[in-house]
Amino acid sequence: MSGTVLSEPEIDALLDQHPDWAREDGGLERTFEFGSFVVAFSFMSSVARISEELFHHPEWSNVYGTVRVRITDHDAGGLSTLDRTWIERVDALG
Repeated sequence: MSGTVLSEPEIDALLDQHPDWAREDGGLERTFEFGSFVVAFSFMSSVARISEELFHHPEWSNVYGTVRVRITDHDAGGLSTLDRTWIERVDALG
């Protein structure tokens, strides 16, 4: 499943609404910092559930309390409405 590719103004609006995300190499990236590995892993579990519901999965890494996330819609060929929905749901986790 893929979304509809976002226009440049739509990408700009998404980044305005989610300022912790940055555009890098055709995707959007964010680093999340937590106080412990357990809290970071709990966050990753919550993101995994969102990802499965949307069938849209991030590239990510975890070191202790830090989770680095990158999202892009490979099927759509760029940033898409699916990325926007995924980011909105992930950011709503707190």
